[in-house]
This record gives sequence, structure tokens and C-alpha cells, in this order.
Amino acid sequence: MNRQILFIIFLLVAGAVYLHGMNTLEVSDHGMTEINQIDDPKLDRIIDSLEIPNAAFNLALNGFHDLKSKGLLKNDSLLVLIDFSQVSDSKRLYVFDLKNEKIIKNTYVAHGMQSGVEVAESFSNNWLSYKSSLGLYITAETYEGKHGYSLRLDGLSKDVNDNARKRAIVIHGASYVSEDFIEQNGRLGRSFGCPALPMNETKEIIDLIKDGTCLYIFHPSIIPISRSALEKLP
Repeated sequence: MNRQILFIIFLLVAGAVYLHGMNTLEVSDHGMTEINQIDDPKLDRIIDSLEIPNAAFNLALNGFHDLKSKGLLKNDSLLVLIDFSQVSDSKRLYVFDLKNEKIIKNTYVAHGMQSGVEVAESFSNNWLSYKSSLGLYITAETYEGKHGYSLRLDGLSKDVNDNARKRAIVIHGASYVSEDFIEQNGRLGRSFGCPALPMNETKEIIDLIKDGTCLYIFHPSIIPISRSALEKLP
């Protein structure tokens, strides 16, 4: 069997075991208890057409249902997914309208300057790491800061992103997140760890997802699979 197919299968199985058996992604009582697999044909086709990893969407959907079941989502029809398994010149931020089974926004998003160059490969929950943080978030209040109109985030994944507010990890606009920057540099610019957006789309997206929307930032490293385990695959 093709090694890539085996790796994808291994990711999904390992993710299920991980979420059932470990508490790495838990804060307080917001634990991930089960993976909600995609069971909607229309959403399934959308995910496949955009080449979003099933593991990414399933983990995000699981977090969404967990928060919704606890009444923590004021905006309980939208799900925001950032897929940092993609290169930075890809449109890797997605806003799903789950109620109407469609994507309503798909755009660029920057990763932290110490997370990697073209590709995000390293992540941190630490102050002054200048790295992105993975996992489950809920959007909070807006404010006017040094980057203009911005949106605070609360990280709900223990030891993975729960320092987000202390680190001032927020959604804001940046001039280095644009097609012009990509044309000149072959990639997006990078932030100090914030998921920065194109300036001309920032206000629209923030107003859409502010005050209680589920956000999930994905990278395969959030599922613990060692290189030695991968090498044992046939």
C-alpha cells in the first residue's frame, strides 16, 4: 500500500486515540472527548475539493461541537479553520458556515516568524517565542491597537495555546499578508505569532467571527506521531 495513504490513515487513527486517551488539548472541562467524523456529503465534497486534510476538519469540528454543547459559542453556526500544513502562499484560512454547508471566506493568513519561512514547522505556547500556537480557540472582543482593528483570542488547549491572551496573540491585519508581497518575495511575511490577515479583508472577517466563534489552528504535529513510528509502516 502506498506510504502516503498509510500515513493519512495513521494520522486519523492516531488522532482518535490521542483525543480519547490524552488531555494535552484540555483546559478546565473543555476536553476533547470524541472525533466527529465528516458525515455530510456536501461538506465532504467541499473539504476534498480544497484538499483540506480530513484530520484538520475533524479536529476542528470536534472542538466546535464540544464548545457548542457547553453553550460557549455565541456564534454557533460558524467554524474557522487555519491549516498550517499548507505553505504560506496558499489561502489556508477557511470560515465554514456549517448551518448552510458552505465556505464563506477563504484567504491568506500568516504564521509566526520563528515557526518557519515558507512553511510553518515549529510551534510554541511561550512568551516571546514569536511562534504560532496550534489547537482550539474561541474568539473574544475587538479593540483598536497598534495594528488597527484587532480581535482577541482565548486559547483552550492546555499547554498548547492557553497563553494566547497573555502573549497578545490576536487576529489583525498586516501589509505583509497580500498577493503583492507573495509576488515580490515568493511567500507571505510573518508575524510575532499572530494569525495576521490581509488588510483589505480584516474588518470583514473580524466582524464575522468576533465574540464567541470556534477557531481551530491545525498542523500534523498536533497529533503525536514519531518518525520512528512512521518508518515502521510497510
